[in-house]
Amino acid sequence: MSSFSSCPASSVSAPAPPPHVVEDCLGVVQLLSDGTVTRPTRSFLSDPPAHEIRRDLPVEWKDVVYDDSRGLRLRVYRPTTATTKDGEKKNLPVVVYFHGGGFCIGSFEHPSFHEVGLRIAHDLPAVVLSADYRLAPEHRLPAAQHDGETVLSWLSGHAASGADPWLAESADLERVFVWGDSCGGNMAHHVAVRHGSGCGLDIDPVRIAGYVLLCPYFGGEERMASEASFPRDVLMGLALFDQMWRLALPAGATRDHPAANPFGPDSAPLDGVALPPVLVADAEKDLLRDRTADYVARLRAMGKPVELVVFEGQGHGFFVYEPWGAAADELVRVVRRFVHGDPPATS
Repeated sequence: MSSFSSCPASSVSAPAPPPHVVEDCLGVVQLLSDGTVTRPTRSFLSDPPAHEIRRDLPVEWKDVVYDDSRGLRLRVYRPTTATTKDGEKKNLPVVVYFHGGGFCIGSFEHPSFHEVGLRIAHDLPAVVLSADYRLAPEHRLPAAQHDGETVLSWLSGHAASGADPWLAESADLERVFVWGDSCGGNMAHHVAVRHGSGCGLDIDPVRIAGYVLLCPYFGGEERMASEASFPRDVLMGLALFDQMWRLALPAGATRDHPAANPFGPDSAPLDGVALPPVLVADAEKDLLRDRTADYVARLRAMGKPVELVVFEGQGHGFFVYEPWGAAADELVRVVRRFVHGDPPATS
């Protein structure tokens, strides 16, 4: 009899399914199941803004690189009409501005953020540094917060060297204000804490004279009343904000992570942090309004010089959405008084 040896049937593995979308944030950022991040070239950010565009302001601007290793840039604005009574150029306060976007979207190049930079420079007036930073989820927190520190270090280096002619000619580097909108306000807070705690952010000869936090983007696992009761069918609502935290925070972290919650269980205490005057602007119709008010109340309880101004009838991001509206006019007046006038009281 002939014997036959049987070979096991070869197994052919099925092809891996193509990666699918895990998170789609406004059609601007998509996180895929394999960890890939895509940013479509066309999104609502490509559309012209609905608000008025001012092209006649006497403000000049230029783009510079502040971090060569990462190719990060900022846009410098300065008014061309700021002169003394003798016709000489006036040294102006410096505003370091961090835009919003949930740490996931945005750039100083977007027309709305560009318009904000122009308005701040012209109407305060001030030299404005509007900085881009690394975005999530490609670069999760605390990457953006570290970039905020790098901007201040860049400013310090140029102040010491006099390398940038605009800063040398126009900037009063003993009056530097850090202004952040939404997640930019979060960044301003972290820069303030890092500098005020003396933890290695040496920016001499620059002096930070104050911070402006506009509708700061903070989070926490425990919902505030304004978050829990906020309408679910609003774009700037809880679903979007929670999604942006999932994309921005370290993988697996909760909203109590120190990058999100200044008073979370693992956040460093702020009692011993030396803060200059802080101006916090809240919006009545912002879902984060109670969290912002709580932030101010806690700082005041520590004796920090913080002022709260509430803008009635406004929602999150109102300055960017309508930079020439009535609420924006009032915001600029409040910040102008803060920058050029008396600091807020401690009580």
